[in-house]
Amino acid sequence: MGGERPIATDERRQYSVSPDFASDASLPATRSFTDVTVGPVAGRNLPRPRLNLEALQEAGRSGFEQYLERGNAFLLVPAFMAIGALVYFTMPSEPPAILLVVAAVFAAGCAVMAVARPVMRLTALAALMTLIGMGAAKVETWRALTPMMGAEITTRITGRVARIEHQSSGRFRLTLDVVSTARPELRYAPDRIRATARAIPEGLKPGDTMTGLVRLIPPSGPVRPQSYDFSFKSYFDGIGAIGFFLNNPELADIVTTPRFGDRVRAWIEEQRGIMAGRIALQIGGPEGEIAAALITGVRAGIPEDINEALRVVGLYHVISISGLHMALVAGTLMVGMRCCFALVPAFSSRHPVKKYAAFVALSATAFYLVMSGADVAAQRSFIMLAVMLLAVMVDRAALTMRNLAISAIIILLIAPHEVVGPSFQMSFAATAALVASYAAWTEYRQGKPASGPPPRRSPVASVLRASGIYAAGLSMTSVVAGLATALFTAWHFQQVAPLGLVANLAAMPFVSVIVMPMAVIASILMPFGLEGPALQLMGLGIAAMNAVAIWLAERSVFDMTGAIPLGAVLITTLALAFLTMTDGVMRWAAAPLLAIAAFMLFMRDVPDVIISEDGSLVAMRLEDGRVAVNRPRPRAFTMDNWMRAFAATEIVRPGTAAGSQAEHASGFICNDEGLCIARHGSGGVVAYAATENDAAGVCGEATVIIIDDATAGDPCENAAVLVITKRDLARHGSVEFSFPANGLRPTPRYAIREPYRAWHHHRQFSRAARGMPPYQRENPAEANDRRD
Repeated sequence: MGGERPIATDERRQYSVSPDFASDASLPATRSFTDVTVGPVAGRNLPRPRLNLEALQEAGRSGFEQYLERGNAFLLVPAFMAIGALVYFTMPSEPPAILLVVAAVFAAGCAVMAVARPVMRLTALAALMTLIGMGAAKVETWRALTPMMGAEITTRITGRVARIEHQSSGRFRLTLDVVSTARPELRYAPDRIRATARAIPEGLKPGDTMTGLVRLIPPSGPVRPQSYDFSFKSYFDGIGAIGFFLNNPELADIVTTPRFGDRVRAWIEEQRGIMAGRIALQIGGPEGEIAAALITGVRAGIPEDINEALRVVGLYHVISISGLHMALVAGTLMVGMRCCFALVPAFSSRHPVKKYAAFVALSATAFYLVMSGADVAAQRSFIMLAVMLLAVMVDRAALTMRNLAISAIIILLIAPHEVVGPSFQMSFAATAALVASYAAWTEYRQGKPASGPPPRRSPVASVLRASGIYAAGLSMTSVVAGLATALFTAWHFQQVAPLGLVANLAAMPFVSVIVMPMAVIASILMPFGLEGPALQLMGLGIAAMNAVAIWLAERSVFDMTGAIPLGAVLITTLALAFLTMTDGVMRWAAAPLLAIAAFMLFMRDVPDVIISEDGSLVAMRLEDGRVAVNRPRPRAFTMDNWMRAFAATEIVRPGTAAGSQAEHASGFICNDEGLCIARHGSGGVVAYAATENDAAGVCGEATVIIIDDATAGDPCENAAVLVITKRDLARHGSVEFSFPANGLRPTPRYAIREPYRAWHHHRQFSRAARGMPPYQRENPAEANDRRD
């Protein structure tokens, strides 16, 4: 029009206009993400698409600038702090404090000097946040300084009771603050231990002093490489040893004067025990134990079959006090308070009743935090909820990614070690995904044109519509949270819940409508002795939830995933960060990351052999998917973990040298001297020997030899044979390996590296780690002869 040159057909092919970017002045209006080149195909020039990297780079730059202009860079602060904490806890050695301080000062200086260079400034700030996360982790490690037992020993402990837990087996688990030890007196005694007892003195309560003969055991390392580290958890919980009483403990005659803080904690624990007892007694059965867990956090009494059913169907999060429970408690009280204020219109119209309700909800959740035992997961959930309720009280939006980031920063400063645990990872992943999904849905709804006033509906239709909306919302919540946490669940527990959506959809209405509201009402009425009816209704809701869990667990086809590579988890976490913390074109960065993670999962390498850290148990994966072990009665806990890592369901127990041909065909074959041999499908041979002499006889046949003797050396002169002694396992923990396809010597992957970090430092003091045989009590007659 008016002097413009008409565009030729070939030019239209070459310069296509992208409607998504044509209106953006920062981008070329006549270019798309794909150029078009012309090439001869069947005698004609047809377009051939080619990726336009320049346009894609420009779109990414523009999206990143918009992201920064909106102030969303704050969301990356906890992400880089978490990276710093992860780097610190996974470092092969302890970093010097002065190095972290100098690096942090240098990064801060670079950020100040690079004001005119945004990219350099952002890089310096990211490095600073990472170093702050590392520094917080180092400070927490220094503050803990938990004395941990290095070897097993039997001694008489006198300690102050910190916690009493009644287990479903009928035993009691006691947490004791050690006052003294005797016969022998320990020169390096732990400050706190956790031990079980068959019975306890009548009337024993937290704060009392008791004594008894106890067998103390050092906290163990991971049952297999890259699995849950009990030593790490014990170190930051302040537990220096675990064990069991050899006789029933008794009340001690000595009188100690605890500090004020210890007296307050003892009183809180006593009240928790009283509440748990009343709840369990009034409801009874497993439902009573679950109700006690939901209100007081005492979960030791829940039967294991119920626990397992809840895990299989993805409902175990109901048992662990977390954000769900805090939100339901706060929501119940806020709705109740708003309804009460609505009954007095003259008052509610003149006062900010919403803020009053938020204050009551905050106070109630703080009380709930204290009475539930204030575990770290509950602390994290309370911090998240407190930030949101405070936002309501100061007229700010409550459910935002910024509030979630503030909560994460607080937790990373207080307890950075939680970043490596499943609770922190799954909670924040689910919350971030839900907040991002809610924001996206809200934005979508606001972008739709108005459709006029809602139609008039009958009461029945309104109820059905509300029920449908609730079910749809609950379904989407379960789907989003389940997808966000699936890989973390598979990594930590080698378990998924294929029927999790169905289970949550069927059971959560009972929890959110009956169980938790009745728990709040029962807690309010308990001081007046009127909690009975509310607890009975709560028990009925829990019984319905248990029925759903058991019924679905019996019909769950599978739940084991096998070992998951760590790299896939890290890449998926990065992809989840792009999906939840960014918007626009930046979210597309998650697509290649998810593709890489999927490829890594597809190409994962499940180990062929796993060996326990005490050298007594060996498991080998067979070609048919079963797992062969060298002991007729392997430890149940260890084997359960290994079977999930192998994704196997059947155990092949060892046969004898004189057994049938079928026994010789697969699994371990053991003789009377304890020598066990198994042949893998790849041709590798695993031999388990009790002594060095027994191992020497199979050097020419075995590929790997495990010697259950800390004093043994390498009896084989053949470098192609991998020899693992009990001393190696005592120093480096459990080990796993796979047989190479070329028949070469396998490369072992140990759970623990040297030099030791603070939570593994105690391992070097065990007799096995020092190359010494097990301790044997000296015969009195021989001792007298030697003295004579």
